[in-house]
Amino acid sequence: MIATQDLTAMILAGGEGRRMGGRDKGLETFSAPGLPEAPLIRHVAERFHGQTAELLINANRNLESYRQHGDRVIEDAEGGFQGPLMGIYSGLRAAQTPWLVIAPCDSPALPMDLVARMVAGIGSHAIGVADDGERMHPVVALIRTDLADDLLDALQAGERKIDRWYARHPWCRIDISDCPEAFANLNTPEEKSRLEAALLSRSSFQQGAV
Repeated sequence: MIATQDLTAMILAGGEGRRMGGRDKGLETFSAPGLPEAPLIRHVAERFHGQTAELLINANRNLESYRQHGDRVIEDAEGGFQGPLMGIYSGLRAAQTPWLVIAPCDSPALPMDLVARMVAGIGSHAIGVADDGERMHPVVALIRTDLADDLLDALQAGERKIDRWYARHPWCRIDISDCPEAFANLNTPEEKSRLEAALLSRSSFQQGAV
């Protein structure tokens, strides 16, 4: 079992937000039961609260705003918005623990026990990737931080595909198929509105059934 003090969490918020009209997705407000009208980054940060030694936020703009939501904000090791694999490398390099658990800033419905599920499913593997029963979600993962140098080699060779780098190492799928909306990615304002409505509707139904 991986202890809390051996885990660092990181939220990936370093993208350009092109499909969100160039807005910084992590700072877009989102309403959900229990945490209304809060930035998306705050909703995701709640999934890690008290479960890891440190919470990092990988961001490349609005750094002061992000510092309100994590222990440290780290920029990509190389500029130019090179994608999530560069963000993952930056987190592996910055973490001071043997393990790094990652999630994207635009998935506010991830389960509150995400960390426990990832730790329980990793076994003897170096990388565990969340699976919703239909497909994998490479940016929801648990990764050994001693793989940082290998990832740097891959990046320097031009690799930018997360799944291809994962395949270089012992990895496994971690089943999180019982949460149908957990992995909803909010890439557009319309997707954000739909998920807000779905979560609030489900909450109202559950309260009415009590």
